[in-house]
Amino acid sequence: MVVHHILHYVQPTSHHTPVVSMNLFVALLCACIVIGHLLEENRWINDSITALLIGLCTGVVILLTSGGKNSHILVFSEDLFFIYLLPPIIFNAGFQVKKKQFFRNFITIMLFGAVGTLISFGIISFGAMHIFSNFNINSLTLADYFAIGAIFSATDSVCTLQVLNQEETPLLYSLVFGEGVVNDATSIVLFHAIQKFDLSHISSNICWQFVGNFLYLFITSTILGVLTGLLSAYIIKTLYFGRHSTDREVALMILMAYFSYMLAELFNLSAILTVFFCGIVMSHYTWHNVTESSRVTTKHAFATLSFVAEIFIFLYVGMDALDIEKWRVVSDSPGTSVGVSSLLLALVLLGRAAFVFPLSFLSNLTKRSPNEKINLKQQVTVWWAGLMRGAVSMALAYNQFTRSGHTQLHEHAMMITSTITIVLFSTVVFGLMTKPLVRKLLPSPRINIDESDPSSSKSLTVPLLEDGDYCEALSSSQMLNTPTSFRMFFATPIPTVHHYWRKFDDSFMRPVFGGRGFVPLIPGSPTDGSLQQWK
Repeated sequence: MVVHHILHYVQPTSHHTPVVSMNLFVALLCACIVIGHLLEENRWINDSITALLIGLCTGVVILLTSGGKNSHILVFSEDLFFIYLLPPIIFNAGFQVKKKQFFRNFITIMLFGAVGTLISFGIISFGAMHIFSNFNINSLTLADYFAIGAIFSATDSVCTLQVLNQEETPLLYSLVFGEGVVNDATSIVLFHAIQKFDLSHISSNICWQFVGNFLYLFITSTILGVLTGLLSAYIIKTLYFGRHSTDREVALMILMAYFSYMLAELFNLSAILTVFFCGIVMSHYTWHNVTESSRVTTKHAFATLSFVAEIFIFLYVGMDALDIEKWRVVSDSPGTSVGVSSLLLALVLLGRAAFVFPLSFLSNLTKRSPNEKINLKQQVTVWWAGLMRGAVSMALAYNQFTRSGHTQLHEHAMMITSTITIVLFSTVVFGLMTKPLVRKLLPSPRINIDESDPSSSKSLTVPLLEDGDYCEALSSSQMLNTPTSFRMFFATPIPTVHHYWRKFDDSFMRPVFGGRGFVPLIPGSPTDGSLQQWK
């Protein structure tokens, strides 16, 4: 029943068609994995591009065999994307993140992900508003233009993250990764806020309500994710399911992660932010409360679900790009379609540059160590990483401009086809150039930082944030060498925050919720019956 609700097939009258369609799609997923493995060492291709190209080739075959009627095996729905495919990707991002590096650069990440997205949103929206009049596109409303800004502000940095190495470039990886997650959340929150408010009569009151709603969604979504993660940690630590069955604790972790996402959807919050911070909290507390076998199982289970979901999305995007219904509506004005797509792509490039370089300069003012500053080559890499657009942009475009996969309204169809064009061009062309560009800009960096992470063997002994010793290790000469009071104003509080957070975590959080240092009771083992669970 669920499958029939989510997926609409090419020939719904045939009872055997759903089985055939699912078999073909699963076979294509397997082909993507096998071919991606064979091309692992290729300097141009990655898994995302492989899936997209296979989807395009499959779409061509289906289009030819169906007589030009269809180009995909199944029809992609927003429910399938937002409720089933996006949660494992975002949760695994939070669960596997290098937390110490992420929180050390938290201010810069929020600058890029939130403030930067707003800057890009403004440039794309108002740029499109002024330029589209030259193409006689006059039926779009103000809400449509703002939606376009939100749609094309949503980045897809998967291609770049597949090239970067967390151990070799921890600063750059954390910036690109963290900004990508916050950017997606910001874009979706912006998009839903635009749909919620009546923008036909803009006033100062509407603007303040918009800002207030935006901040409310950000804060409450984060709090909900943290609380859900802490609840899972408390339940597993208190009841310790592993004494009877590790399957129960693995199942509970997976279900609690998904529960946080659906709970945010229920309360109309940002589910991306919720599940992301739930993943961070669960990796810091819950993951350390389960048995060793459950730790290995959950780490690989979350990573596998995320990987399959990403391949699924890119595979379908490739097939859907050739959906003939969308292109028929705009076939009478191919020059206009090319012009609109080109100008939107130019606005994406401009909007990205407008915040990456200025905000990097501001961020560098707050950094004391040269190793923590973002140099020009890293800034170019961050700018490049956010140029690619993906499934989030596609899903938002469908939500705004159609309810059934295509539309007969010329301007709306043009926005959908332009989105498809930009997603394909940016993913394939920019994606193909990512590996050579990163290797050219960052030749063999060797910066190694130990992290607290479920994927690391040191995750049982390294804390979430740098210990207070980091603050105490700063020599008096370093403090005296701070050139300006402006830089000192921003830089001085950071180690203090880390120091007090660590003290609070050790004194109050870990005794209640477990975490690093917690040793679960195993009947019959030397720890059985021991009241002291801390190292």
